[in-house]
Amino acid sequence: MTTARTTAKAARPAYVCDACGHQPPKWLGRCPECGEWGSVIESTVSSPLGAGRVVSSRMPAEPARPIATISAAPAKAVPTNVSELDRVLGGGLVPGAVVLLAGEPGVGKSTLLLDVAQQWAAGAGSPSLVVSGEESVSQVRLRAERLGALHERLFLASESDLSAVLGHLDAVKPGLLVLDSVQTISAPGTEGVPGGVTQVRAVTAALVGVAKERGIATVLVGHVTKDGQVAGPRVLEHLVDVVLHFEGDKHSSLRLVRGVKNRFGAADEVGCFEMHEGGIASLADPSGLFLTRYQEPVPGTCVTVAMEGRRALVTEVQALIGAEVQGSPRRTVSGLDSARLAMVLAVLERRTKQLKLYNREVFAATVGGIRLVEPSADLAMALAVASGGLDLAMAPHLVAIGEVGLTGEIRRVGAVGRRLAEAARLGFREALVPPGCAPEGTGVKGMRVTEVADLRSALQTAARASAEHGGR
Repeated sequence: MTTARTTAKAARPAYVCDACGHQPPKWLGRCPECGEWGSVIESTVSSPLGAGRVVSSRMPAEPARPIATISAAPAKAVPTNVSELDRVLGGGLVPGAVVLLAGEPGVGKSTLLLDVAQQWAAGAGSPSLVVSGEESVSQVRLRAERLGALHERLFLASESDLSAVLGHLDAVKPGLLVLDSVQTISAPGTEGVPGGVTQVRAVTAALVGVAKERGIATVLVGHVTKDGQVAGPRVLEHLVDVVLHFEGDKHSSLRLVRGVKNRFGAADEVGCFEMHEGGIASLADPSGLFLTRYQEPVPGTCVTVAMEGRRALVTEVQALIGAEVQGSPRRTVSGLDSARLAMVLAVLERRTKQLKLYNREVFAATVGGIRLVEPSADLAMALAVASGGLDLAMAPHLVAIGEVGLTGEIRRVGAVGRRLAEAARLGFREALVPPGCAPEGTGVKGMRVTEVADLRSALQTAARASAEHGGR
């Protein structure tokens, strides 16, 4: 009787969330940790035998050494020759490092990594191996032919079993492994379906161990959930060395690789790419995508400089003021934060006394598919709306940088010097900035920088600059 009870206790039914790994005490329709419906499944776990026993020490495989005697050469990054990706990675891929690249379906992850694998095979001196768990080798070959990514040291394999992937590593001995994707690979002897929490954790842990042991730079492609988070357990992001997010609108050619975690460099860098018929190309100077060149100044536009990570991007904000309507007018945005637009409209109407917007439709958008969410675009958004509402074109050489407060004051933002330098490089000659943000001394060469304390003074300065431009 005692033996039966012990056996039942050792192999008791347990429940685990297949989305986040949370283990509730009983079955639930919705996971209390991550909120997913239908993700709690039953699994059999064994109780820990010998819990509380003392773990004895053993001789380590390699003794600890003074830090000054350890060489940093094995951790030196190897360039991938894809300049924008190297920028985000901090110089290239470190041998033995594991990179997780996540993004929505169809954004171009496989295309980018196939180009990276070809560049590695051509210039790094070691083979590269692309393992696809979603496509056949013939399908990958067709894409490689379209991209011009054919090289004798680029190897392809289509596998969904971890043991077979490790066998390919033994045969090819690559310097770079691209696994597309980690959610499609299953580990033998591990419970759960491919893509589940247990399987993803086991596959990633095994690949991280092999990469560290053999010095293989490894890139794992990850799926994302409907809210943009990396699918699988959160421990997945802790296991890898670098986490990158690949973003982009399917209706735009612009693609951004954004660093989220990087053990070998800055974690806030952004790389810009452009998708075209022949594949994907790095954009060393993407600011031109976010500007519209007009023969004559047009009302309803204003230029600002946004920071994407450490990168300054000159971006145009457009606004259209519609006719008066009965009831609640529409407030439509594209590439902007709708809540910030509503706040800017309220401040404009309340603090300037020049615009009546409560009964008029307002449409605001960015150019080129970029999304502006930082507060530094508030001033440009306000000037674009005022320009459209007053039918007054802003001077084409003017940029506006600053956050707008509820009392109409212009608040300070970061990296103003870097923003102004980028604007001056593109030919802008005048800038409106918050108080205390103007460069000291001679400032930015060829640019007149004016500090504006509130929204009313900003509108007056912008109108004066417009009049000066119109009188030339």
